[in-house]
Amino acid sequence: MDLQQLIEWDKELLLALNGSDSVYLDNFMLTHTGMLVWIPFFVALVYIIIRNNKWKEALLLIGMIGLVVLLADRISSGFFKPFFQRFRPTHDPSIMDLVDVVNNYRGGKYGFVSSHAANSIGIATFLSLVFRRKWMTFALFFWAVMHSYTRIYLGVHFPGDILCGATVGALVGWGVYALYRFVNHKYILESCMKKGLKYKPSDSVLVVSVLGITYLFLLVWALF
Repeated sequence: MDLQQLIEWDKELLLALNGSDSVYLDNFMLTHTGMLVWIPFFVALVYIIIRNNKWKEALLLIGMIGLVVLLADRISSGFFKPFFQRFRPTHDPSIMDLVDVVNNYRGGKYGFVSSHAANSIGIATFLSLVFRRKWMTFALFFWAVMHSYTRIYLGVHFPGDILCGATVGALVGWGVYALYRFVNHKYILESCMKKGLKYKPSDSVLVVSVLGITYLFLLVWALF
């Protein structure tokens, strides 16, 4: 098996998973792929961090989330995309005419690796390690995987872009969590770092509820 064969399989998988004949699904995926609709979800996560931590550690955690996004974005968009210069499906001359697009949304020229996947999986990995709660982890990764899949549906990323972007995000999320633990222990000296001590079942209920309400909104909004 050579690289060219993998690329061809990637193209075939993209065409199998990309788009649909449903205007409803088009609307749903296009709204999902944006960030505005997810503001309540992020606010809920920040609220949980502030509620369960002293102010210094809360600020550290919020700063580390920002670092996850910064690193994931810079590695994916600042290094991988200009270095590999792999066309997005919507710009790839070999298949661009076969790709279903929504509202003529085509993205930038290059797509390897996916910044959406790197950012969302990075956030999910970091926060799941911080929260250590099963349902919060499920909610975070459900959102991250769905957010990543929208890029395939919309035809702006190959599955390989998503898989490699997710790998970058997971590594960044894990690395930033290791940095967070080091800084917290060395300089802030908070005591409750053990699994499950800080974050309660009610925090999981809040996160899952906000995520569920947001998806309900998306399902209704897509009708219009």
